Amino acid sequence: MANDIVANDPVTAALLVIGDEILSGRTKDKNIGHIAEYLTGIGIDLREVRVVPDMAEEIVAAVNALRARYTYLFTTGGIGPTHDDITADCIAQALGRGIDIDPRAVAMMRERYAEGELNEARLRMARIPEGADLIENPISKAPGFMLENVIVMAGVPSIMQAMLDAVAPRLRAGARMIVETIDAAGLAEGHYANGLAALAKAHEGVSLGSYPSFTGSGFRNQIVVRGRDAQAVAAAAEAVRALLASLAGDAAPI
Repeated sequence: MANDIVANDPVTAALLVIGDEILSGRTKDKNIGHIAEYLTGIGIDLREVRVVPDMAEEIVAAVNALRARYTYLFTTGGIGPTHDDITADCIAQALGRGIDIDPRAVAMMRERYAEGELNEARLRMARIPEGADLIENPISKAPGFMLENVIVMAGVPSIMQAMLDAVAPRLRAGARMIVETIDAAGLAEGHYANGLAALAKAHEGVSLGSYPSFTGSGFRNQIVVRGRDAQAVAAAAEAVRALLASLAGDAAPI
């Protein structure tokens, strides 16, 4: 059932970004960060992101590899009206399904387009693989779709976000990740790296990561503790604070 939470059973996902324009740099992807944050918030771990060109063999190979490896595969891009929008055909090929104009998709699109406006090009956006569930698109009406564990969404960020909102209630979710962020208080990574590695081994149920950034006042290091068990996260965070306290005064610029 959608959004069931299964303890200690992580729900995983991959994201396949499709489009020559992403790989050429002409279009700057704005979807990866949003999807990663969104999935984290509903208890799905985004484990891998791939970017592939508008080449059928590349898309099909990536779809089959990723859908077998993770609970869900999300795709963005390639479901528009032009000749290079081939994602729907590739999904159908990868999953061994037929594909044709779907009357349900046409009905959705008629909410935006008059009879004469649904030309051959626009009807490409109504071609849906056999057996797929549609994903509503309140912005431009041309739907995405979900087939088995593959969720196909538009590449335009506003439309992708609306589709993600629409499909999320259908997904199985895991226990949400608990995250605690600890400021290193001026300590350089090189001073606490060995101690942090020892803590990571001692607290195997959580993830410990160090993340430097540069601000107007100089470098800032933060240690992030992540896990699904609240007590384990709290214990690891306390150990990190104790480590930093033991190194207080040993600050350095890097």
